[in-house]
Amino acid sequence: MSGPLRVVFAGTPAVALPSLDAVIDSAHQLVAAITRPDAPAGRGRHESASPIARRAETAGIEVLKPARPSDPDFQQRLRDLAPDVVVVVAYGALVPVPALEIPKHGWVNLHFSLLPAWRGAAPVQHAVLHGDQMTGATTFVLEPGLDTGPVLGVLTEAIRPRDTAGELLGRLATAGAGLLVATLDGLASGELRAVPQPGHGISLAPKLTTADARIQWTRPAMHIDRAVRACTPAPGAWTTLRDRRIKLGPVMPSKLEPLPAGEACATGDAVAVGTGTQPVLLGTVQPEGKAPMSAADWARGARLTAGERFT
Repeated sequence: MSGPLRVVFAGTPAVALPSLDAVIDSAHQLVAAITRPDAPAGRGRHESASPIARRAETAGIEVLKPARPSDPDFQQRLRDLAPDVVVVVAYGALVPVPALEIPKHGWVNLHFSLLPAWRGAAPVQHAVLHGDQMTGATTFVLEPGLDTGPVLGVLTEAIRPRDTAGELLGRLATAGAGLLVATLDGLASGELRAVPQPGHGISLAPKLTTADARIQWTRPAMHIDRAVRACTPAPGAWTTLRDRRIKLGPVMPSKLEPLPAGEACATGDAVAVGTGTQPVLLGTVQPEGKAPMSAADWARGARLTAGERFT
């Protein structure tokens, strides 16, 4: 390596922490962190700094919190810092071209998919939702298009049959931190060259909304299984019973006799619900205003009547 790079880190949520820690521990010089402004959080909705801001401040690193990366004062401070590269992990804001042009090596994004598959805000959720068997992480150079920039590095990760989006993202966040530092090392040595993304195999991964997370009981059991795991932990799969919302943890397709779609049947320690194919067995259940509980405990308290259905 010809010498350490001057690095600015841009990120916001906890999933970016492994990468921030890896850059701090690397041979490169972390000169500042960029994150989203403080926002209401928790039950009291008090203003709270992002996980990246808190970790960077603890490490004695300057933290920049521009309302928008187009802010002239922010861009001037970035020029003053003279970074060789800005690395990006789940920052959460669009970066305009004038800011992209400031670092020598541009802005290098760690994205949790095998680009060009699953470009967008929710690549891990969509990989689980669509039943992919393999995914990974990609480092690439940011450009104005949505995750369209040339690729610097790639790693692969198998999707396990019972993975939730949260579990898979956790593994990718840890492995991706190593990929990010390896990318910085390659840029510093001059041995790494960006390769354009292929023009085929493109898919999009827009953010999953609360409306998307509502369970459609007429769908096949396999789809419902994937949809619930894709929405775990966020935005959280849900349904309604007696006009009250209920959040559900991962379900398990069963080989039980078919039930009408949405019909719930409690037997012993299991609660089966009908789908468009075979029933699924509920795991954890969280009624409105209550803590998560086992499906069996919930059913005992709910006192289901014959033929009662989720909608």
